[in-house]
Amino acid sequence: MEIKSATFVISNEDVRKCPEGNLPEFAFIGRSNVGKSSLINMLTNRKGLAMTSQKPGKTQLINHFLINDEWYLVDLPGYGYAQRGKEGREKIRNIIDFYILKRMQLTNLFLLLDCRHEAQKIDLDFMEWLGKNGIPFSIIFTKIDKISKGRLSGNLNAYKEKLLETWEELPPILLSSSPNKEGRPEILDHIEKIIRSLGK
Repeated sequence: MEIKSATFVISNEDVRKCPEGNLPEFAFIGRSNVGKSSLINMLTNRKGLAMTSQKPGKTQLINHFLINDEWYLVDLPGYGYAQRGKEGREKIRNIIDFYILKRMQLTNLFLLLDCRHEAQKIDLDFMEWLGKNGIPFSIIFTKIDKISKGRLSGNLNAYKEKLLETWEELPPILLSSSPNKEGRPEILDHIEKIIRSLGK
């Protein structure tokens, strides 16, 4: 897939205010500071499309970007940022839950995980919740440029083994490095394949 246009459409915290129509939506989510905004900018080849920050928890709204006038890329708030406080975390979780469960146009959710860390309970619980609610999702391991290939392979195998303790089948798994643009063709091809499967 070639991205010819990427246009910001709307930011909001109410799923009822999301764009109308039936274009497929591919949403990106992960724990705070996992590299979500950098990945979105890398995929779209637009340096400042999504706001990046060294400070975790920057994204607090549902952000829609129209890609090639054919589908939406949706930047969701990161979860699990402790410094937001309990009330702030609950508000963000409600925004996330409402979008994921109520947004009929949601076609696939990309869950971003930092490849340098072992499986975290918060991510495993989130995946279990997605599975129980029948939400189609794929995993993108980010920041693969930050560790050696040997350690990356070991970390991925350990993560897959952990998932197979509770999952009969693994979701699609992709790898990425925003600075090096690694994984860009594979992720965009994955999106294109899903869109084709919809007959669009």
